[in-house]
Amino acid sequence: QVRLVESGGGLVQPGGSLRLSCEASGYTFRDYPMTWYRQASGQERERVARIGVGGSSDYIANSVKGRFTISRDNGRNTVYLRMNNLRPEDTADYYCTTRVYGRDYWGQGTQVTVSS
Repeated sequence: QVRLVESGGGLVQPGGSLRLSCEASGYTFRDYPMTWYRQASGQERERVARIGVGGSSDYIANSVKGRFTISRDNGRNTVYLRMNNLRPEDTADYYCTTRVYGRDYWGQGTQVTVSS
């Protein structure tokens, strides 16, 4: 059973940093790309970043380019989203997702609030 569990969200001041984690289980993590999405209240879900099986980021949203970095640790079955220089507009629920055998799996999300 595929399971994704996000953690690391919280309240941070503008200009601050957070690192989100998404721990995967129930499948061969290293064989699948991973993606982070976010959804702010009342807005459409936005794809933030994607990392391939080789460990290279193959997508980063323009809105976070230069501030967010996606990485993975296959030994820990975990994908990370390092977020620097956070802005109030980064406030959202953040989700990790993967597609295994044609089915999309999502975590429960972790909330990030950027506010002074």
